[in-house]
Amino acid sequence: MRQLSIILFIGLLIILPSCKYFRASGLFGKKARTLAILKAQEDSIRVTDSLQKITDQLKAIENAKLDSVRKADKIQLSMESRYRYNIIVGSFITPEYAKGMTEEYRKQGYDPKIIKMEGSKFELVSVEAFDSFTKAVSRLKKFQDTIQVEAWMYIKK
Repeated sequence: MRQLSIILFIGLLIILPSCKYFRASGLFGKKARTLAILKAQEDSIRVTDSLQKITDQLKAIENAKLDSVRKADKIQLSMESRYRYNIIVGSFITPEYAKGMTEEYRKQGYDPKIIKMEGSKFELVSVEAFDSFTKAVSRLKKFQDTIQVEAWMYIKK
């Protein structure tokens, strides 16, 4: 009888942990659910960290782009401000007309620029710009003789 109870007790110990009922509702079920919840939380934290790293990288790339654009704008402004003497072929209040004339001269092989006239609503179409007054006057005379009689010089301050 004693051997039979020992065998039954050992059998119960072996069978009970593998029983679906005890595993789902008993001690083993709670551990499994807790482990599953912890695993899910760990996975979501890992995904959040990955997304944060990607977001940080994208922000860094965007900031680098903005910095390069700012530097290019500064260089262009310094280049434009270096050329104080501009040969002007047209002045317009309507921006579309200025763009049209710019395209006209671009087709002729020039590199025209649109300049905002200080203290005015006018947009000036400049076909050439110089940092030297004597070069600008010399080129303006040639330009008036050969291309457009009404060309004039605008001096940026």
